Amino acid sequence: MLLYSCFSSTTSSSCRLQGRFDLNGMHKAGDVVLGGLFEIHFFSAFPDQSFTSEPQQPTCHGFDVIGFRQAQTMAFAIEEINRNTNLLHNVTLGYSLYDNCNKLGVGFRGALTLASGQEEQIILDKTCAGSPPVLGIVGDSSSTRSIAISAVLGLYRVPMVSYFSTCSCLSNRQKFPSFFRTIPSDAFQVRAMIQILNHFGWTWAGLLVSGDDYGLHAARSFQSDLSLSGEGCLAYLEVLPWGNDPAELRRIVDVMKKSTARVVIVFANEGHMINLMKEVVRQNVTGLQWMASEAWTAAPVLQTPQLMPYLGGTLGIAIRRGEIPGLRKFLLQIHPNLHSNSNSYGNNMVRFWEHTFQCRFPPPPAGWVESGGAICTGEEDLESEGTEFLDLSNLRAEYNVYKAVYALAYALDDMLQCTPGRGPFSGNSCTTLQTMEPWQLVYYLEMVNFTTSFGDQVSFDENGDALPIYDIMNWLWLPDGRTKVQNVGEVKRSASKGEELTLFEDKIFWNFQSKKPPRSVCSQSCPPGTRMVRMKGKPECCFDCIPCSEGKISNNTNSMECTSCPEDFWSSPQRDHCVPKKTEFLSYHEPLGICLTATSLLGTLICAAVLGIFIYYRKTPIVRANNSELSFQLLLSLKLCFLCSLLFIGRPRLWTCQMRHAAFGISFVLCVSCILVKTMVVLAVFKASKPGGGASLKWFGAVQQRGTVLLLTCIQAAICVVWIVSASPLPHKNSQYHSDKIVYECVVGSTVGFAVLLGYIGLLAILSFLLAFLARNLPDSFNEAKLITFSMLIFCAVWVAFVPAYISSPGKHADAVEVFAILASSFGLLVALFGPKCYIILQRPERNTKKAIMGRGIRS
Repeated sequence: MLLYSCFSSTTSSSCRLQGRFDLNGMHKAGDVVLGGLFEIHFFSAFPDQSFTSEPQQPTCHGFDVIGFRQAQTMAFAIEEINRNTNLLHNVTLGYSLYDNCNKLGVGFRGALTLASGQEEQIILDKTCAGSPPVLGIVGDSSSTRSIAISAVLGLYRVPMVSYFSTCSCLSNRQKFPSFFRTIPSDAFQVRAMIQILNHFGWTWAGLLVSGDDYGLHAARSFQSDLSLSGEGCLAYLEVLPWGNDPAELRRIVDVMKKSTARVVIVFANEGHMINLMKEVVRQNVTGLQWMASEAWTAAPVLQTPQLMPYLGGTLGIAIRRGEIPGLRKFLLQIHPNLHSNSNSYGNNMVRFWEHTFQCRFPPPPAGWVESGGAICTGEEDLESEGTEFLDLSNLRAEYNVYKAVYALAYALDDMLQCTPGRGPFSGNSCTTLQTMEPWQLVYYLEMVNFTTSFGDQVSFDENGDALPIYDIMNWLWLPDGRTKVQNVGEVKRSASKGEELTLFEDKIFWNFQSKKPPRSVCSQSCPPGTRMVRMKGKPECCFDCIPCSEGKISNNTNSMECTSCPEDFWSSPQRDHCVPKKTEFLSYHEPLGICLTATSLLGTLICAAVLGIFIYYRKTPIVRANNSELSFQLLLSLKLCFLCSLLFIGRPRLWTCQMRHAAFGISFVLCVSCILVKTMVVLAVFKASKPGGGASLKWFGAVQQRGTVLLLTCIQAAICVVWIVSASPLPHKNSQYHSDKIVYECVVGSTVGFAVLLGYIGLLAILSFLLAFLARNLPDSFNEAKLITFSMLIFCAVWVAFVPAYISSPGKHADAVEVFAILASSFGLLVALFGPKCYIILQRPERNTKKAIMGRGIRS
């Protein structure tokens, strides 16, 4: 992969390296060499490129103790594997580890060197056979560097197992076919953070990301997943600048101050956070709940007394913590004099020693001793120094390095144990230690499955991602000013339960006066009885609360829609639950019903009293002269008219609906029939009193009178039977008049039937009125035509007024109108027909004589 200049002679052919990289590295020879890329220095400096002389190599500075410990963890894992007789028996692993100096250009140089070797000159023999310089690479720690390096190494299918690159883009098997990782993808980390947001009800949060692949892909995933979840939105999204850009940082912190979001999520490394927190401290922005990505969750550089008033209580996603037995003992054996032919530590060991003990090996820099600097002897006691290098209580990235090395080792062991003829390669072949190629190891890496001594299962899915699991960390600010990063839960994914969040809320330290989780919402939750309406031009988490309309409820907070109540229910005044609708009908218990009932009973009692009077005085001339039998029938029919009105009062039922109009129709036809026959009898009697008119009375004898009344009444009864059988009136619950009430009413079933019933009564009434009107001038002694005319006039007037009033009256008022019409017309008939007679019987008995009646008739 590196460029070679090739030349030939008569004796041999050879290639010379086109260029050689000067890299910080640690090496150990072995039968199979594994490569590694680690951040052993924070910064790098590139010299000017004038191209007037050979360009100089970049230099690195700012020793990273944690990165150095990660490199030592890989060395320890390889030493442990070499001692394990059950893994890679008779095969010795070596390593070649390079410093990427936290720079893509330096890391890329290291990767190319690992893949191609550093030999100055290679003699090309006829077979050109042999194993590659390294079989696989552990690294890189940065997503940006892993993307660039894996894109190139993937062309040659060189396996690369990262321990800290989390960008979800690296799961793309088309672009990165030989990339694996022992750290979960950011896609899972993003979902884990969204689960935490949902758990605490934080629907309004700010997101800060770094401007590299790690941050930008995290932002894209976060926006997408948050939108899909529908349970939150971002108040702002800002990209943190590279380096120290005071103006841009000031602008970003101003956005944070002005926002109502109390939760700030940061996907960036600790370098970005250091610059950001300087501005946060300068502006004294407190009262925020920080959420950290795995890149800075455990960063000691941020856990200082100056920053803890702002960062205390931070919740962070952290790589799974593990334990590596024997690592501490291995690290204590590190010494600047510890080197031999098989183990080369280069300058890294010296720089580590000088950084740890703050001393310099001879010869020291100019002025070092004069300024009070110490000289390193190499005999310093590493264990008593208490450096973070030996603090193994929080092994996370190191544990991932450890798993990555073992994954390569198990894959290599499976490959070397292949049985010839049963292999996965062409012709069921296997490979050997001398002929194996990196792409062959990729096949076995995809199949690897083992369990670490800590009990964690390691395997890769179809995208090269490990089984995802994260610890949830909380920054505890102790009263004495110390800081402790404590585990308060975990989030993991399993085949059986899916993604699972576990939180121990009682252990979480909240850096607020209330000591409780903050509220971070754009709009307060809508109370029951209201629904959410999004604010125009604002994210979906910002909304107004609008009361539900009548008949609809919302018994949950933050409902988008109000729910309609069932048919027989209505919304409560608070619109938070449904209550049974009020029922309305003409009741016996309400004032109107009581009055109508009392009036009906009063009319019935009056009819009974009049009937009693007529029976008692049945032998008197005035009773006998006015056809006493028809009078008795008329009084009985009027009693029925008064009583039938009671069927219109009370809750409608099937039998009352069927009976009310039938009883009303038959009772009034009986009543009007009696009046009609009475009128006809008056006319017949008057005609018979004239010479030659006696024959007319034979058609109006007692039998004919009864038969006529019966016939006319049976016709109405037949109309009622046909009506009830064909389209029976039924009780009905009507909600059209009042939405919040159920009006119980009787529907007539057939409007035609009801019209025929009323029309028949009207026909008889009009006929009676016309006959009585024609007989109005007959002698008073022989007839009561004037009284009948007046009573029929009242009757017709009432029922003519009834029709429009009935049609325009809703619900129970229609029943009240009909009852009123029945009572009014009944009282009209009763008073008009029987009032004068009762007056004569009771008050003027001297006029209740045959002579008086006849005399009055003669005078007329």
